[in-house]
Amino acid sequence: MAQIIHVNAPSGGYDILFEPGALKRMTEILAARGLTGRIAVGTNETIAPLYGRALGERLPNAVVITLPDGEQYKVLDTAGVVYSGLARLGLDRSGLIVALGGGVIGDLMGFVAATYMRGVRLVQLPTSLLAMVDSSVGGKTGLDLPEGKNLVGAFKQPELVVIDTDVLATLPDVEWRCGLAEVVKHGLLADPVLLDPALLRRERAAEFVPRAVAVKVKVVEADPFEQNIRAHLNLGHTFAHALELVSGYTWKHGEAVAVGLVAAIRLSIRLNLCAPGLLTQVESLLRTLGLPTRLGRYDPQGLWQGMVTDKKWRNGRARFVLLEGIGKPLIMEGIEAEPVLSVLEEMRDS
Repeated sequence: MAQIIHVNAPSGGYDILFEPGALKRMTEILAARGLTGRIAVGTNETIAPLYGRALGERLPNAVVITLPDGEQYKVLDTAGVVYSGLARLGLDRSGLIVALGGGVIGDLMGFVAATYMRGVRLVQLPTSLLAMVDSSVGGKTGLDLPEGKNLVGAFKQPELVVIDTDVLATLPDVEWRCGLAEVVKHGLLADPVLLDPALLRRERAAEFVPRAVAVKVKVVEADPFEQNIRAHLNLGHTFAHALELVSGYTWKHGEAVAVGLVAAIRLSIRLNLCAPGLLTQVESLLRTLGLPTRLGRYDPQGLWQGMVTDKKWRNGRARFVLLEGIGKPLIMEGIEAEPVLSVLEEMRDS
C-alpha cells in the first residue's frame, strides 16, 4: 500500500512516496507528476543489471549512465565523466536525472543535478536501506576530496523521492546492517521505537522505513540549510568520517557510523551529559544487529587529525553532536582533544 510523506522545502516541497513495487511503475509515477522529457538514469555497476537496465528500457526517452561502484568514485573526476555524458546525450534544463542506487549514487547524481546547466530536475530512487532512511532525503549532496568526506557539495531538493522497499530483497547483508546504523541514529535522536531489534528486520522494512524517514523529515523541514538543529543528524558522524578517511574508505559508512555512535555516547558520558546505562543499551543493540562497536587498531591521534577537516567544525574549533539521553541531542563546541582521545583509546583494540 502506498504512503506519502510531504516535505516542506524552500523550493516548494516534494513528496516521498513509499510503495512496494514502485520501481515497476515508474513510468506512470513520473508521468502523473509531470516529470517527463529526456531522462538520464544514473546508477552503478552493481545496480545496473539488477534494476537499472530494466528501468531504462521501461522509461520513455531514457538513457542509463553506469558508473563504478564504491565511495572512492564519489569524486570530482567521476562528476566530470557524468557531465560529459549528459552533454553528449543532449540533456538540457528540461530534462530529468534519476539517481538509482545507494548513498554514493544519490550524492553524486544529486550534485550533478544541482550543477549541470546550473540545475536540472532530480528524482531520488534509493536502493539501499541507508540511502532510503538518510541520504536520499533532505537535499544534501556531496563529493569527497583527499582531505575529507563531502567537502564539495550543494543543496539540491529533489522533485520526488521514491522508496520501493521490495528492492531491499537483493541488498547484501553488510549493506543492510549499514542502513540499520542510521536507523538506530534516528531512534536515538527522536524515536525510541526504532531501537527495538524485533522491528529492525527485513520483513518489516515497509513498517519501519517510513518511521525512520519521518524523523529526518521533521529535522530538515525545521532547518533546510543546516544552520542549527539539522546538525543533530550528524550524531556519530564526526567520528565516523574520520574513521573512513584514515582507513582509506575501507570502512563502510554505516559500520563507521555504528562505531561513531558508541564514541559519541562515550564522550557524552565522559562529559557528564548522560547516564552510563545508555552505552550498555546501544552497544548491546548494535552487536545484536551485527554492527561493530570498536575502532580496531587505528591510532587515536590520527583519527583526531582526521576530524580537523570535518565541515561541522567552526573556525577550527571541535564541534560534536552528543546526547543527554534518548531524544535529547545537543551540539557542543570547543571540546578539547584530551577527552576525545581518551574515548578513542578506550575503543581501540589492543
